[in-house]
Amino acid sequence: MNQISRESLGDAIYDRVSQDLVRGKLRPNQRITIRGLAEALGTSSTPVRDAVQRLLQDDALVQRSLRDVRVPVLSAAKYLEIASIRSELEGLAAARAAMVATPADIARLRRLIERNEEAIAAARWTQAAEYNQQFHFALAEIAQMPVLLGVLTRLWLRMGPLIAGYYSRAQVDMIHQHHALIAAFAERDAAAARAAITTDIDESRDGIIAYIGSFEIGERD
Repeated sequence: MNQISRESLGDAIYDRVSQDLVRGKLRPNQRITIRGLAEALGTSSTPVRDAVQRLLQDDALVQRSLRDVRVPVLSAAKYLEIASIRSELEGLAAARAAMVATPADIARLRRLIERNEEAIAAARWTQAAEYNQQFHFALAEIAQMPVLLGVLTRLWLRMGPLIAGYYSRAQVDMIHQHHALIAAFAERDAAAARAAITTDIDESRDGIIAYIGSFEIGERD
């Protein structure tokens, strides 16, 4: 029973840290300590260490030395590769979702946009990045593509901190194309929906590459 409890706790910690990475609550080059996580989560260090090892295997964290575990800073090449994959997969999800979205689905997306706008207006950039992530994942959920959502989750493990860090620093609009996507959904225009989400990903490309360049080369994974 102790082993089962330990494994369950390790899974819960892994899920919690994964969510923080995906939602951008952790930022590139941020240091992660076993003791700090254990104290924050009110648990012992053993299940935290197990969860961190899993995240290292996922390339969601990087170990620079025995006691130095950090959120990685992607190289520009790795960022561009992941962005290209996202464009294809999220474009597929958007196109499929446009054809099956119900009024309730569209209302859900509108609420996320409104909350994102409110967070941006209040300069709550971490919260804004979280709403942005929820909007993107909602497309795969509306499209009823759980396998694709699982793949996107693993991609966003690595992209979430970078996207959130960039928008927090640049403080630029992150939802212009979300309005275009809503319009495409209203018309059930799959091509326009795909184009909107692809443009959404592409528009931040130069800014994110510049943001990556602001880190020391030696800090990148």
